[in-house]
Amino acid sequence: MAPSGTDAQTVSVADRKLILIVVSLAAFLTPFDISAVNLALPSIGTEFAMDAASLAWVATVYLLTLAIFLVPFGRVADIYGRKRIFTYGAIFFAFTSFLISLSFSSTSIVAFRTLQGFSASLITVTGFAILTSAYPPRERGKVLGIGVAAVYLGLSIGPFLGGLLTQYVGWRSIFYVNVPLGIFIAYVSARKLKVDWAEAKGEPFDFIGSVIYGIALFSLVFGMTQIPALSGLILIILGVAAAVSFVFWELRTSFPVFNVGLFVRNRAFAFSNVAALINYSATFAVTLLLSIYLQSVRGFSPQIAGTILIAQPIVQAAVSPLAGKLSDRIEPQIVASIGMGMTTVGLIPFIFLTPETPIPFVLASLAILGFGFGLFSSPNTNAVMSSVERRFYGLASGTIGTMRTIGQVLSLAIVQLIFALIIGQVVITPESSGLFMQSNQLAFSLFTVLCFVGIFASLARGKVR
Repeated sequence: MAPSGTDAQTVSVADRKLILIVVSLAAFLTPFDISAVNLALPSIGTEFAMDAASLAWVATVYLLTLAIFLVPFGRVADIYGRKRIFTYGAIFFAFTSFLISLSFSSTSIVAFRTLQGFSASLITVTGFAILTSAYPPRERGKVLGIGVAAVYLGLSIGPFLGGLLTQYVGWRSIFYVNVPLGIFIAYVSARKLKVDWAEAKGEPFDFIGSVIYGIALFSLVFGMTQIPALSGLILIILGVAAAVSFVFWELRTSFPVFNVGLFVRNRAFAFSNVAALINYSATFAVTLLLSIYLQSVRGFSPQIAGTILIAQPIVQAAVSPLAGKLSDRIEPQIVASIGMGMTTVGLIPFIFLTPETPIPFVLASLAILGFGFGLFSSPNTNAVMSSVERRFYGLASGTIGTMRTIGQVLSLAIVQLIFALIIGQVVITPESSGLFMQSNQLAFSLFTVLCFVGIFASLARGKVR
């Protein structure tokens, strides 16, 4: 193994290519699991007699656990080595996937999904940090774009393959697929990658700060999912109090788990992360809303609905590498802001959906949305990773991953709140679709305004080069 903190210039071309392949495969694996499992939820619910609220936890607990551990494990990776943590994550992901395939009750599958979210955080927080460490600045945007494209590819194939496996082999087969892939990633990482990076080696780990951080994030994220219930408000208040305590603690400790000063002193880092939070908050629930619209309002089968919805991630996957490469030549601020603007334009048509809207109109709007998101994400990731010193790569990767996850949960929470206020307990059918269409219009109006505000957050980051 090369010494800790190996410079990108000393990594051979062959090693760089191998690193790109392994990280891209890992970047594909975790979002594939998320999107494929969503198609299996009805089958899981039937087998374990789970109600809607319990079934939702199969998906939510994974994202919640992922969000809680991203930042702490980013710091762990900076101290003990990013390749090492990445390898452990791949092994544990394969193991927890196998455990899920053995689930015997609703409680067991939720518990095993919690462990899987824990293992996914080890992979997610280190992948892009490894790419940033291994490649010189002039090539970063390009390789980060490929990594982001792998994420979108996982999201694209997940619904189709997940539905296929669930229908013909059973829902457990989705998790069988993860086992050999996780083992392969771990093997190549451990045996073939000759370098590791640990610029913060020898520094102590801030355990107390990590616990406070976990309490704050759990309370805030879980509280969002409970709104408008009183328990949700109480949890959010607790989360805010814990977050304030966390900031005070981090400012006083010598080796913080999260360098709060990065948000205070590093404008590019702060606004790039805020832009990511806004973008995911405004876009993540689009698939949920359109899935209900296409199936419950328009009457399409899950297969046809999935085929229509795949238009967005396919365009994202095609655009991301090109956008990342472009951000190596042009300031990420410019490229990402144009992408945020295109995303805003892509959201507007969905405000005016009706039960008779032509499907080509929906497909074109999804394509615009995918183009905008692809144009935003890679340059924004490039901006975050390029705005910090090498010793903070793991932290930066964990932070942007946390912004993404919180944005996803916030997006769902906005939809849940709108549904609770407008629809209530009514089952959505073609006959009772009026309330849903009202909710849909309000949700997309809010998302469009939110994304428009995000343009200014993206522009406010300034230059990173």
